Amino acid sequence: MATIIDVARLAGVSTATVSRVFNGQTVSDEKSDAVRRAAEELRFVPNRTARSLRRRHSEMIALVFPDVSNPYFTEVARGVEDVARKAGFSVVLCNTDGDHDQEAEYLRVATATQMAGVILAAADDDSPAAVPAGGPALVAIDRSVRGVAVDEIVMDNREAGALAARAIADRGDLVCLVGPANVATARDRARGAIGVGVTEVVHSTFDVDGGRRETLAMLDRKARPGGIVAGNNLLGVGVLQALSSRGLTTEDVAVSVVGDLPFTTLDPRAVPVVRLPSKRMGELAAERLLQRVAGDASEPERIVLHGELLEPPGRI
Repeated sequence: MATIIDVARLAGVSTATVSRVFNGQTVSDEKSDAVRRAAEELRFVPNRTARSLRRRHSEMIALVFPDVSNPYFTEVARGVEDVARKAGFSVVLCNTDGDHDQEAEYLRVATATQMAGVILAAADDDSPAAVPAGGPALVAIDRSVRGVAVDEIVMDNREAGALAARAIADRGDLVCLVGPANVATARDRARGAIGVGVTEVVHSTFDVDGGRRETLAMLDRKARPGGIVAGNNLLGVGVLQALSSRGLTTEDVAVSVVGDLPFTTLDPRAVPVVRLPSKRMGELAAERLLQRVAGDASEPERIVLHGELLEPPGRI
């Protein structure tokens, strides 16, 4: 059976470097690749049980999301997994459905099972997000966690809302349709859209049903809006489904969306979208979490990512 010494000899590095690679610590790409190639050739398997006992945590990372069915969070998870897997960590996906109790239970389990860390997209502004001292490392994504000083990887949501509204501002009075008022992501996107042609904000659930329901209500008004700014990808799908059910198109009611449309009744190129770098968010969150797991005790940092407006072909 191959040992760490055999791997180090074949890779041309020290045993300390081999250990750092399999402990998720910072090593140059060249050395990391050499170690992993050597380990694969020798069929070397790290003793994870012994390492967990020495490090007092397992090699598991929990992703705690409010809606794992949302393709936005699927892309985040892909980014996390790509980074974590290279560092020798496994990822567990946890769905809270935006429920505080479920969220707290996942954090409790992560602590009780000595997981290395948690990447959390909090349910809303009131999420307790309590991790006891000595518990797993915690990184917040997509939205801040109130009352907890942790690293945050977030989007510039005001900017995203403004970009989406500006894309259809020439179509008259606009309504901004966003998620619940107690979710900062929703509020910030609405604030960005206000003043760029948006005269009304409607709060709903961050899902297809919410987008469809609220859009049908708007279409039943005496004066329907000139356009609708959908505050996330699933709301955008719901808006387009509602228009289609009434025999309308984006020529009748303009639509723009924050986030890529995962599926739609129209050619998605007909709708301006603000593409959000969700996979990159996951990568950065995992990198920061692994730094914390490795012992980085620096002050928490906040990284803000920016969306990109993609205009349909032919729009000026």
